[in-house]
Amino acid sequence: MKFETANLPPDALTALARASAAINSTLDLDTVLDQIAKSAAAVMQAEASSVLRLEKRRNKLIFAAAVGEQGKQLVGKEFDANLGIAGHVVRTGKSENIANVGENPDFFRGIDEELRFHTRGLMATPMIFKDEIIGVVEVLNRKDGNEFPESERPLLELFANLAACGARNAITHADLAKQRNAFRDSVLAGMDIVGSSKGLKETIKLADRVAPTNATALLTGETGTGKEVLAKYIHNASERADKAFVAVNCAALPEALLESELFGHEKGAFTGAIAQRAGRFELADNGTLFLDEIGEISASIQVKLLRVLQEKAFTRVGGTQTRYSDVRIIAATNRDLKKAIEDGNFRDDLFYRLNVFPVNVPPLRERRSDIPDLAAHFCKTAAINLGVPPHTISDDALEALGRYGWPGNIRELANIIERAVLLCDGSVISPRQLPPEITATDGHPSVSTLPGNEREMIVQALKENFWNQSKAARSLGISRDNLRYRIKKYEIKRDM
Repeated sequence: MKFETANLPPDALTALARASAAINSTLDLDTVLDQIAKSAAAVMQAEASSVLRLEKRRNKLIFAAAVGEQGKQLVGKEFDANLGIAGHVVRTGKSENIANVGENPDFFRGIDEELRFHTRGLMATPMIFKDEIIGVVEVLNRKDGNEFPESERPLLELFANLAACGARNAITHADLAKQRNAFRDSVLAGMDIVGSSKGLKETIKLADRVAPTNATALLTGETGTGKEVLAKYIHNASERADKAFVAVNCAALPEALLESELFGHEKGAFTGAIAQRAGRFELADNGTLFLDEIGEISASIQVKLLRVLQEKAFTRVGGTQTRYSDVRIIAATNRDLKKAIEDGNFRDDLFYRLNVFPVNVPPLRERRSDIPDLAAHFCKTAAINLGVPPHTISDDALEALGRYGWPGNIRELANIIERAVLLCDGSVISPRQLPPEITATDGHPSVSTLPGNEREMIVQALKENFWNQSKAARSLGISRDNLRYRIKKYEIKRDM
């Protein structure tokens, strides 16, 4: 739709310029619509104005914003899009200038009667964006008591055109924000940390301390202990929570592909690089980049990663332009990086850059008291994911789970519970649904095979280690906390 502005008076053009600046000053939809209503009243010298949003799916016109004596009461009200002068504007796609609405058969009196407002004259025009009607702008009752001049109809139409662009941009922004939040929620799903053991509490205490800062965190611990879950927890508790969380498994890609994955590449940089591609550092700008299995990266990648950590600068593969990214780094490893430095496989300067705030994630065998809660949590999530009824776990099954050594840690527990849910015909998981390695015993005094006479075994281990609880726990293959729990449980006294 084209408009002629040459014949508009200077004050009208000034009012339009101010209105356009106000409308486009924000991408918040409610604020934009409110600015449209205020600017329409100012430009057209009207007592009141309103913006009606068209909801095509339900064929409704909804008062999204309004100014005037009864403006606040009007917002949120809706009516059939076939009714009223606004409905007529939607159907025809043309503006209307009604000097006396009482004589117009299309005038819908319901709103006036409800708000006890008297509409004398009305001018309405469609908000059109790319040939699509997205709403209607109305102005009511000229302030000087006269009719709205027909010569000002193009002015309102031009204004509505500007308003439509601002409104559409705000609507698109709102839709993208919803999609982003939905994607973020799916990415951060599973970030709940389950358990209350002493070791886990210490880990969470450290995570809470580092989360509000921009410090680089290094998460250490065995495979499957939940380091990525902890990284998501730290991100979500930080000031970057509404920005991207991007994870990269450094061990999953060969060197050439990892470099491209981290830093991006230019078109033609290598065979198969048919287009320019942004890397994870760019995608995580202002957010958090989680580098899992950091101990597996090559020497050349270590050099480039060190530069990013020091200068926040990098270059795409095949490119020459220096790019910058404000990224908070959380790295994780199951390797002993200090030993890797001694062996010449890891740079000491990179280690000290990553190890600003180390956080150790304890293995499952050191937090056995958390197993019942973790098992119940995985039962619930497995039932939801598999679309089956909820399950519980029998005491015998929990006892077997508590004896096992868990070399695969929490990841192994989650997989075993999911398998048990699938195998279980009833609603209670029993030892029969658990793998043989969990239910089997071989008589050795290890954590995975403590039999029913464990009280005697504990007493024997304590005596053999001269009642040193730390040494006794190591000989049994359990944590000191776990041993203390059993000493209290069996009321074991040193004078035995």
